[in-house]
Amino acid sequence: MTRDNVAKRLALAVAAAAKVKVELADRHISPHTIRHTTAMNLLQSGVDISVIALWLGHESPTTTHHYVEADLAMKERALARLQEPEEKIHRYRASDSLLDFLKSL
Repeated sequence: MTRDNVAKRLALAVAAAAKVKVELADRHISPHTIRHTTAMNLLQSGVDISVIALWLGHESPTTTHHYVEADLAMKERALARLQEPEEKIHRYRASDSLLDFLKSL
């Protein structure tokens, strides 16, 4: 099947789906959209990046690395795992004499 044929078949599927889910009619859904969405779902499901790279046909997992950078949900989950430090972090406040000295420079 050619790329053009895949795009045409996808357009037919999106048109049929848009009859049920009207908001799809206004979206541009390409084979790349499907490919990217599938890769992101695999990544979020815990599939190793090297397996995703092989599945996508990338020569190297580094090519696939932008999926990791793009995934805000994964970043949020990582931040949620962080624990607050037991000690309160104090912000340094310079003395007035130091600030006056710096201003004089």
